Amino acid sequence: MMTFCFTGIRSFPKLWKSNPYLGLGPGHSFLSLFLKDCYGIRNQQKWFSLKTVSAQNTKAVNLLIAKARYLRNEGSSKQVSSDTHLFAAGAAKKRSQMNPHRKDDALPPVRNTIQLPAKPLNSEEWDRLKEDFKGRANFESWIISQMAQSCSSVDVAKSLLAWVAAKNNGIVGYDLLVKYLYLCVFHKQTSEIIDVYEIMKARYKRLESGGYTLLIQGLIHSDRWREALLLLEDVKKVMIPSKKNYNDCIEGALLHQDVNLAWNLYQELLGYDLIPMLKTLKAFFDFGKNIKDDQYSNKLFDILLYLRNNHLYPEESFAHSIKTWFESVPGEHWKGQFTTVKESGQCLGCGKTIESIHLSSEEYESLKGKIMKDVIDGGDLYKKTTPQELERFQNFVKCCPPFDIVIDGLNVAKTFPKARESQVLLDVVSQLAKQNLELLVLGRKHMLTQHSRWRKDEMKMVQKQASCFFADNLSEDDPFLLYATLHSGNHCKFITKDLMRDHKACLHNAKTQHLFFKWQRGHQLAILNRLPGSKIIFQNIPSYDTVVQTTGDSWHIPYDDDTVERYSYEVPTKWLCLHRKT
Repeated sequence: MMTFCFTGIRSFPKLWKSNPYLGLGPGHSFLSLFLKDCYGIRNQQKWFSLKTVSAQNTKAVNLLIAKARYLRNEGSSKQVSSDTHLFAAGAAKKRSQMNPHRKDDALPPVRNTIQLPAKPLNSEEWDRLKEDFKGRANFESWIISQMAQSCSSVDVAKSLLAWVAAKNNGIVGYDLLVKYLYLCVFHKQTSEIIDVYEIMKARYKRLESGGYTLLIQGLIHSDRWREALLLLEDVKKVMIPSKKNYNDCIEGALLHQDVNLAWNLYQELLGYDLIPMLKTLKAFFDFGKNIKDDQYSNKLFDILLYLRNNHLYPEESFAHSIKTWFESVPGEHWKGQFTTVKESGQCLGCGKTIESIHLSSEEYESLKGKIMKDVIDGGDLYKKTTPQELERFQNFVKCCPPFDIVIDGLNVAKTFPKARESQVLLDVVSQLAKQNLELLVLGRKHMLTQHSRWRKDEMKMVQKQASCFFADNLSEDDPFLLYATLHSGNHCKFITKDLMRDHKACLHNAKTQHLFFKWQRGHQLAILNRLPGSKIIFQNIPSYDTVVQTTGDSWHIPYDDDTVERYSYEVPTKWLCLHRKT
């Protein structure tokens, strides 16, 4: 659904002096439109100035009125759609469904009972509808917003604008024009888009970002598509254009066969450090179908490497476009198939082994240094403990041999809410201790106090089988867990349900964050189940990295399944396997 966020334009009062009908009293700051989500406009608090350079294009408004009357008259004569890995796509969704939170009863939203018109209305009908309106908002602004959200007919919206113009000496406010423009763009009414464009050119020297975005998107499908590039230049005078703006201009260039312009715009987008929309990248693959051009092919390979380096995953339709392009290149003999990868890392399509999840020694040392600096020494740990306790913990770790597994004791103990917490922790520790592993349990001091959930005898058995460090009750365990795990070496694993998103965010660049996520997926153990007899079932750590990769004569590309909701900290489970026939 289109979301409208209104911000006051009271800083531009002169523009609206000629239009007392569109009052700007308290509660009526509806004249600036910011289109979110649907248009991908960046949330910047920079707005284009709206300056009157001439009276509104009366001829164009009269054209709107005439068209509305024609359509209204014409219309009046007619009849009037639990084995998922911790970081696998969809795992978080499944967990939330298994543990639904109770939703508090909320009062139903107050809704206006006015029904949106299904056909163009005449002046008397709009007057009656306004009389029936009981809301506090401005009627014209409210009704056009509802039309935009409901993607109403352009003809109905046009009759509204004609009614407003007839009552206001031919003037239609910016708010109504932009929302009408949205409907024209949505319904691909190119001639109407150009009409609004002419009105806006005549009336305003500059627009705000939402208006520019709609005009650029609307113009690229017309024979005046190059004027969208002029609008892009206008945007650049004030702010960095959005990736949506670049996507539309690139799609327009490809649509009109100007491929060099499209690539130049793509490089310009990257130069601003914008992450391109996946549909932008898909458009290049769609355009390249059946083209034998080594230079073009190399640019598409660069796009795939861009996906790899930025840990981006194509959507399912994009994956199909990639497959189609590979198979269409004359004389290359590529063959693709959609498949999955075994736990061992073997592709079920071609049998090749996917890249390992394990970090090289250089990667590990680099990550360890960054975490120690940004997460531990950078203040994260200091904020969650005292200097004395930190020193006590560091001395404790130095005196112990390297650990094989570090356990977040309190987190693990709460894995099964119906079971006694000390018993759960003891079951986990006992099962791992039988494998002669060096264990560290991190906990809080209250865990040592006798309680119905914490038995002293069970905690003593935990302490006999593992090294234990109990922090103050107000301290947080995660930084201690990271410190002990990294200090022990690249072999050390850790057990917690915490996904460490806060600590990942402390790392100061995307490359280090990706490296942390790779290390986390290769080292974090998850508990799946607790069977009768206190047997704990652990989930296997994946052996392979979920990232775009190539060997020259093969490509393996993880992609998002359209039917699975994937969170940002999860990775896809579906793969496109491509190999060249020899």
